Amino acid sequence: MDFNNQTILITGGTGALGSMVTQLFSKYSPKVIIVTYRSESERSDTEKALRNQSDEHDGDKSRTEIKFVQVDLLNEDNVKALVEKVIDEFDQIHVLANIVGGFFGGKFADEITLEEWDKMMNMNLKTAFLISKYVLKSMKKNQFGKIVHVSSASGKKASGRDSAYAASKAGLIRLVDSIKEEAKEFKININCILPTIIDTHANRLAMPSADYSGWVKPLDLARLIVFLCSENSKVINGEAIKTSGYA
Repeated sequence: MDFNNQTILITGGTGALGSMVTQLFSKYSPKVIIVTYRSESERSDTEKALRNQSDEHDGDKSRTEIKFVQVDLLNEDNVKALVEKVIDEFDQIHVLANIVGGFFGGKFADEITLEEWDKMMNMNLKTAFLISKYVLKSMKKNQFGKIVHVSSASGKKASGRDSAYAASKAGLIRLVDSIKEEAKEFKININCILPTIIDTHANRLAMPSADYSGWVKPLDLARLIVFLCSENSKVINGEAIKTSGYA
């Protein structure tokens, strides 16, 4: 997989999964990786992991430039400004890996507040729509692009007491499906993955008595995301790919 001279935009690139995606992309020597983040502590942890990764390779520092940008992805003006700044500086966005999202569950549909409903729609669907909207304008112009979003298995089959989350993730699947039809003539690939529970520290803390032996590892998901952003996967387009591992 060769991302030489490419500009990679990773939204949410400092979380448990996002940090792994950022680290993995950096191994393939793109020109630049722009990473959006929310938490300063997560940014610091990701930077440390990237330094350690470079040290493990005999001190051979990657030629890849990595830029961290704090941005509100729910604000359309901020998203537009982010994309325009990246294009002004680096001419083109070749890859968008959108790792932004959140989970809320445990309530029946008739117990969910409008605020809780809106939070899921905003975090999981509005962010994906806004970043896709502005990145697509550039990709269409350049007749090339790779986009990967993170949806959820719940977007295909809800389990109950997760209606706001499941509906937002189902909406993301349909967004991908629709954009694929609109953008295929521009040689743009767009796909999403459908993980179940991801084996993160936060999820283990939230579910201490669970059997996490079958949970999906962040590194395994990161490998798939990077593959879907490469030319090796150009025959895959408009797909919602189940990534349930052994669950």
